[in-house]
Amino acid sequence: MRRLFWLAFGLAAGAVSAITMSRWTRRQVQRARPATLAREARGGLLDLSRLVSESIDEGRRAMDERERELRTKHDIPGPGRDAA
Repeated sequence: MRRLFWLAFGLAAGAVSAITMSRWTRRQVQRARPATLAREARGGLLDLSRLVSESIDEGRRAMDERERELRTKHDIPGPGRDAA
């Protein structure tokens, strides 16, 4: 009786592990497909370009603000205003 129990237990454990590994392997293959990798890379590049663009915009705003501060402090007319 004990041998029958352990035989059934071993068969069940083997079946469960085979199914689990099959599913895991299928997911890994899906993740490694060229279309999936390209989509993830494109998403990463879009995020990077958005961050760079926001950084450049923030730098320009800070530069313009600092220029206005310095022009006001030193009483220098800004662009578009007469120097007279």
